[in-house]
Amino acid sequence: MKHSKKAGILSVIPGLGQLYNKQIIKGILFMMIALSYVLLFASFISVGLWGIVTLGTTLPRDNSIFLLARGVLSLIILAIGALLFIGNIVDAYKNGAKRDEGHQLYTIRQDLKNLVSQGYPYLISGPSLIMLIFTVVFPILFSFALAFTNYNLYNSPPAKLVSWVGLETFKNIFTVDIWRSTFIDVLGWTVVWTLCATILQVSLGIFLAVVVHQKDVKFKKLIRTILILPWAVPGFVTILIFAGMFNDTFGVINTTILPMLGLSAKPWMTNHNYTRVALVLIQGWLAFPYIFIVTTGVLQSIPEDLYEAAVIDGASAFRKFKDITLPLILMSIAPILITQFTFNFNNFNIIYLFNGGGPAVPGSSAGGTDILVSWIYKLTMQSSQYSLAAALTILLSVFVIGIALWQFKKTSSFKEAKK
Repeated sequence: MKHSKKAGILSVIPGLGQLYNKQIIKGILFMMIALSYVLLFASFISVGLWGIVTLGTTLPRDNSIFLLARGVLSLIILAIGALLFIGNIVDAYKNGAKRDEGHQLYTIRQDLKNLVSQGYPYLISGPSLIMLIFTVVFPILFSFALAFTNYNLYNSPPAKLVSWVGLETFKNIFTVDIWRSTFIDVLGWTVVWTLCATILQVSLGIFLAVVVHQKDVKFKKLIRTILILPWAVPGFVTILIFAGMFNDTFGVINTTILPMLGLSAKPWMTNHNYTRVALVLIQGWLAFPYIFIVTTGVLQSIPEDLYEAAVIDGASAFRKFKDITLPLILMSIAPILITQFTFNFNNFNIIYLFNGGGPAVPGSSAGGTDILVSWIYKLTMQSSQYSLAAALTILLSVFVIGIALWQFKKTSSFKEAKK
């Protein structure tokens, strides 16, 4: 039997394949790592796997949510252990293959030197990756698992045990009348909000950037400084200021600005249609400076030769903008536009801070201006509908990721990068 195959088979017991390859120190290290892993995590993993399967059997001893969390952690630790185990086998097999080819194997010192020189990026990013797994991946997996349970106000530890219900929660979203109607209404407004807010901020940013970029405009630096000031103020401060300005009773919009224009006061905070208009306008104000700055940079990189050739061909100013300026701008900032759509789809801050997702809608757990992410927050923090909120989070994530990938695939900038 070749050394590679024999070393690979022996490494089923971690370190034994390395010992067979006469890498004594490395073999001992692999054995110590494997033994430490078993001693540290064997008990934790066994209880965790039992807990994630059963979610507890006896009250008040068992807490289903704690057991679920422990089970998810156990699966992550098992995955890490599996990677280490596979790495041990691969290492033994490759070194065995070197022996078959008559090559000299590296000493432990040479292995460490190669690890530092060739794997430096992995050594530096390794701790961050481990932290990322337990601070980002773990909560995502835990939330994903919650969607398949009946964890809610009426099935909540330690008073009661939680059970696995499979796809029942997802089914209820589309079959239970109150959840279906609320979901459709909130999803519809979320899409409308995303499109209107993003189109307004992008259009305003591009328009102002093009206007200020014109050669006959003076004091460009001053104008650009003024136009990016809204971006310099923290967003939550601006939102709270606008919430006061749009107040139905004492807000400056109703008491001063609208009367000056000969218009009557509007119910900005009590009528969901007016609240939605206000939210779109505020988001336009908050976000246009970023698009303005990016577009200004793109405009300064467009060669003047293109415009000179267009003038020779007799193109009007509108034609130059339509055929030269706008296509180049959109191609350059296409990835940014996609991130703006994604951001607004999940823009919790403005919805919550302006009017708490209100005004309230009778018979619904969502307010008149709640988008999916703010509705999920209410289901979690106010209604204790944890499994439903987790299921909606999964649907929201799938929707956002799918749209973002589709947009990236369709954009010219993505195709250029791919080439």
